[in-house]
Amino acid sequence: MTLDPISLPASADAATWTQWLDARSAAELDAARELVRAVRTSPPDDPRSALHAWDRATGKVGGLAALGSLIGNVHPDESVRDLADAMEQDAQRLLTEWSLDRGLYDVFAALDGTVVADDAAATRLLEKVRKGFRRSGVDKDEETRERISKIRDRLTGLDQEFSKITRDDVRTIRVAPERLAGMPDDWLAAHPAGDDGLVEVTTDYPDAIPARMFALDQDVRRDIQTAFLQRGWPEAEPLLEEMFALRQELATLVGYADWASYDADVKMIGTGSAIPEFIDKIAAAAQGPMESDMAVLLERYRRDYPEATEIPLYDSFFYQRLVQEEQYDVDAQRVRTYLAFPKVRQGLLEVTGRLFGLRYEEVDVPTWHDDVTSYDVFRADSGDALGRIHLDLHPREGKYKHAAQFTLVEGVAGEQLPEGVLVCNFSRGLMEHDHVTTLFHEFGHLLHHVLAGHGEWYRFAGVATEWDFVEAPSQMLEEWAWDPSVLRTFATDEAGEPIPTELVEAMRRSDDYGKGIYARTQMFYAAMSYYFHADEARRAAGEQVGSLTDRMIALQKEYGALPYLEGTHMFASFGHLGGYSSAYYTYMWSLVIAKDMFSAFDSGSGAGGAGDMFAPDVATRYRDRVLAPGGLKDAADLVADFLGRPYSFDSYAAWLAR
Repeated sequence: MTLDPISLPASADAATWTQWLDARSAAELDAARELVRAVRTSPPDDPRSALHAWDRATGKVGGLAALGSLIGNVHPDESVRDLADAMEQDAQRLLTEWSLDRGLYDVFAALDGTVVADDAAATRLLEKVRKGFRRSGVDKDEETRERISKIRDRLTGLDQEFSKITRDDVRTIRVAPERLAGMPDDWLAAHPAGDDGLVEVTTDYPDAIPARMFALDQDVRRDIQTAFLQRGWPEAEPLLEEMFALRQELATLVGYADWASYDADVKMIGTGSAIPEFIDKIAAAAQGPMESDMAVLLERYRRDYPEATEIPLYDSFFYQRLVQEEQYDVDAQRVRTYLAFPKVRQGLLEVTGRLFGLRYEEVDVPTWHDDVTSYDVFRADSGDALGRIHLDLHPREGKYKHAAQFTLVEGVAGEQLPEGVLVCNFSRGLMEHDHVTTLFHEFGHLLHHVLAGHGEWYRFAGVATEWDFVEAPSQMLEEWAWDPSVLRTFATDEAGEPIPTELVEAMRRSDDYGKGIYARTQMFYAAMSYYFHADEARRAAGEQVGSLTDRMIALQKEYGALPYLEGTHMFASFGHLGGYSSAYYTYMWSLVIAKDMFSAFDSGSGAGGAGDMFAPDVATRYRDRVLAPGGLKDAADLVADFLGRPYSFDSYAAWLAR
């Protein structure tokens, strides 16, 4: 049976999208409610039938929440974004209602045995369903369940408000053209002076990152960095404080000591107390590399500022670039000339197609904006359709400001092809190599979503592994953006000459230089994510706790490599405090696993030979044993299936010390 992708509105205008969203929401909710009504009133005798109905119902409603999240972050019309936000909240409200329905829980609690007809996937699903009900608080009294419902509803709203602030708060500085000396020629050409004779520089990535890296004027670097780190403040602070307090209350209502313990219970890490232990372990491992990195950076800084005892945050990007140029012979502006966006995008498709045996076919289909490019994805060997992807890669007003993969629809065999969306904010012209690695990283999520969308259960479709593993496949895919032989296939200058191998090797050496700074910065973010929530538990116990800004400054001093920039509040635009909550440690936890998984390619195990980035047996084994299963197994088991052993810390430690 041939499955058709979802049909989006033929026009991007608000009225058309409003009608389409309303119709889709009504149809999916009606179908889901009918499935659940039947389960509640006439429970099937067969456990598998009950699970199937529940999986389809929650899949439909979860799909609406995902659709609302996507459109609320990308549609150009604010009224449509608001409608999508409301749709997401309605869907989450219904899922909460079901999760607290004691009658529904009793249906699944009463199912015979713990094994569903020798079906490992169905048995796993039954375990997940039962645990999900218990974690929701379904066994609590009616008053407590009502309070839980209100908390969850408010948390969804707070998360949306916070996301909107981080999405919409774009700060600007206005600069005389002569103060922009050092900026790339293509950047200057795209930023003419306005009627007042000044050039506008925004905090969007294509403006802010080059300004921090290349502007010779220190005041410009300081002003754009300050503006960037002031986004979201002060509006976000009270929202976050309320969010943390409600998470703490929710956790205790359902029987956990604190939010981190509740959240970690369904992750690889297992317990909340293991989070600060992991943060401190990485911080300790990175201490030596960080000190070495900072000594090099400060030595270079003192050539211009002899009395300096530390390097300010707003100068760090500029001087890290100078170190790369002077000590590693890496000219960042020269590197950019090989990284024209259209070539990079095409190269990404060719690299991942070759690696995973895929073929991409561009399709002209309606989306929410003309910037979006869509592709159907096929298996290269059989021609079987695998799904559809949409690339929305350039900034615009009202759009999500970071880089992420969003779900358009989950895929299930015989019912629905998976569709995913990559939402980023890259330049339309020349790119920094850091943005190239970001593009590869986020595309890794997209591949995971598409390849894992062909099983029987919505619950295990797509990126459905433990949340502290989801970054590992994407982090591993970054390696292909660093390999000289891979880069030379698409990184070419205007004359068509590929990027020199020696330049890429120098880039790699210069990237190794900053790993200590990077690791400690990540641990600062992870500590902030964890301790903001841990402090709420202390506050609930009657202890005095300071402001979020004060706590952030203290954590930056303890864990960060670079000093605090006076007058800034970076947490106010740190969007990961929404979705990742207390678990930003995830990025480094996943990186430990990613480095270990990449060792299978790096060592060239199999037919590909030493260091073969496209070793076919390794790539196929990785695709089929790690990506394609989705959530059918625990992440540790998926990795062991691929590596032939449990994952270890060794590859990461060797990488960090290199």
